[in-house]
Amino acid sequence: MENKRVTDSLSTVQWFIFLLANAVALPIVIGGIFQLSFEQISTLMQRTFFVVGISSFIQGWLGHKYLIADGPAGSWVSIFVILGNLALIQGQDQMYALQILEGGLIVAGLVLFVLGTTGLVYRLQFLFTPLVSGSFLFILALQLSGVLVKGMLGLQGTSAEPDVMAALISFFIFGLVIFLSIKGRGWISSYAVLIGIGLGSALFAAFGKVGPTFTDSTSVLKFPHIFAWGVPQFDLGIMITSLLFTFLLVSNTISSISAVKQVVPVLPKDEKTALSRGIWTGGISHILAALFSTIGVVPLPASAGFMKLTGQKRIRPFLMACMLLTFIALMPSVVNMLALLPAPVASAALLATFVQIVGIAFHSLLQEQLDHRRLTILGITLLVSIGLMFLPPAVFQSLPSTLRYICSNGLLVGTILAMLLEQIWKGEKKISHYQKL
Repeated sequence: MENKRVTDSLSTVQWFIFLLANAVALPIVIGGIFQLSFEQISTLMQRTFFVVGISSFIQGWLGHKYLIADGPAGSWVSIFVILGNLALIQGQDQMYALQILEGGLIVAGLVLFVLGTTGLVYRLQFLFTPLVSGSFLFILALQLSGVLVKGMLGLQGTSAEPDVMAALISFFIFGLVIFLSIKGRGWISSYAVLIGIGLGSALFAAFGKVGPTFTDSTSVLKFPHIFAWGVPQFDLGIMITSLLFTFLLVSNTISSISAVKQVVPVLPKDEKTALSRGIWTGGISHILAALFSTIGVVPLPASAGFMKLTGQKRIRPFLMACMLLTFIALMPSVVNMLALLPAPVASAALLATFVQIVGIAFHSLLQEQLDHRRLTILGITLLVSIGLMFLPPAVFQSLPSTLRYICSNGLLVGTILAMLLEQIWKGEKKISHYQKL
């Protein structure tokens, strides 16, 4: 009994670290883009932790009920980046740009809620074939790898020069987590991510790379501010983009569930119900993100990689970790301390989980034979989407706002392109796994 309690406690801590690591990096990136102060970044981090904890708990308890952590969506980052850069170039109020993003999150949340509660999402399932889901996971891993590698080099926020020592420690931790997950025995393999983050933080402290970044708070408990960026604004371009974005968000949920099901052999009896619950709960999560002025949160496919690395497959420690993160988000002093977790170390641990995601993406792609048709669609999708990622933001500045938001997002363009090509270029009639759901 005592061993079970210890195991549950360690598993809870590891899930907590995973949730924290996923939530800590992107607020720093967004803070740098919108030139937020240290205090503003700290409160953004508090609100992000709060929403991530609540959203993940609701999904695990009432939503899809899989062990899938929610976290800030990398797919939303490019929209934030474009709006932030545009406001900076045109000398506009960046807080107004953030209010426009709040409006976009509300629109996306309402559409997701309607799709999930009415069952309309089932009518869209034919779009999300193994080729589309595999392409989505592969492009997502490539897109976020850029953010994570920059983080490992210490290039997050306003930093323009790589930090050599931070990079050496980060790549060492990246290799260590993968090595321990493969070669480690027993609990060492299960807690590879936790060991890596703990050792990486210790090394950063030993080399003097960790310092007081955020201001101290005198409040013991503090509820996150509602609409901290101001009252939401509804811009037509963002509203249209948000409608298209729901395809990406639905694909994200389906791909996350598909990835986790490849790790956990036990399936729920009614997969259709699990999907619809996950979609409408995701709508609530987006509305919460707008309410508390954070980046939109989505189910993270990296959860499957984490589970594969650590062997964590029990729901109780996961739900306890979600509750712990939500409670800690109400304590500003603890949030400020947790925010000192070195972003390069968090990025290194997350990048290790994406190694597994690439494998899961290929597994999804190979569920059906890669004949000439599917290989051509995959090639076009990857070349166009990845090519867009290499273009500088200035290329899109002359486009109308709606096209600017869409064309600058390689993941969105790639996913929609794969869907269109799959439907326009018909192959042999086969019932896919997704159509059986």
